[in-house]
Amino acid sequence: MSQTITVPGTSPGIEVSGEEVKSPLFRVVLLDDDDHTYDYVIEMLQKVFIFSSEQALRHAQEVDAMGRTVLMICHLPEAEFGRDQIHAFGRDWRLPRSKGSMSAIVEPAPV
Repeated sequence: MSQTITVPGTSPGIEVSGEEVKSPLFRVVLLDDDDHTYDYVIEMLQKVFIFSSEQALRHAQEVDAMGRTVLMICHLPEAEFGRDQIHAFGRDWRLPRSKGSMSAIVEPAPV
């Protein structure tokens, strides 16, 4: 049985089915560069996303091979937070040429 609700922010009198009201999902995508070591990527993913060492290694290998890896799919606030945590993690102290954090983007997840 479908319940009809009025969605906040819509014009008065316009109703949509509760089944139609869904928040879009977004992907947090880590982008590859040559200024961070595998150890850095693995450490960052374990600390920021609480990945196991095996999960973090798989993502490190994928970003190295493919140029990007999808870390998580979630709602926009959580995706932006994850991206911001990557950007705030800091440089790779193992490489003198590393000037800062890795890059990440938030993009809509396919429906």
